[in-house]
Amino acid sequence: MQYWLIKSEPDVYSFQQLVADGSTRWDGVRNYQARNNLRAMRLGDLCLFYHSNIGLEIVGVARVIREYYPDPTATEGDWSAVDVEAVCALERPVPLREIKEHPALRQIGLVRNPRLSVMPLTEREFNLLLELGQMRL
Repeated sequence: MQYWLIKSEPDVYSFQQLVADGSTRWDGVRNYQARNNLRAMRLGDLCLFYHSNIGLEIVGVARVIREYYPDPTATEGDWSAVDVEAVCALERPVPLREIKEHPALRQIGLVRNPRLSVMPLTEREFNLLLELGQMRL
């Protein structure tokens, strides 16, 4: 199992919308590193869902339900999408400020490369972030 962090602006597509929809296609990624991360995702991998721009906090957990395929929204280029489903909301959102201040999280991609929209997490980082969000899976 691998662990990921996926980012979306909540006014574009929020975790609450994912819960309402049940699942969605994760598309529109136009960064090569993020695309390669999508391509590395495997069925059943878990993703923390981060609200970017508005909120700046981890709010939920999603699961990969379809591995990468050509992004149907791409009009040119070699881009990929995956499908994810909602697993659960965190009991307590984990704000970016708290993540930056936590000694064990200072090296995660969200802090080191905050513009990347899809990034890997270690199992330790994933579990620590779940703990901060008062969740157990």
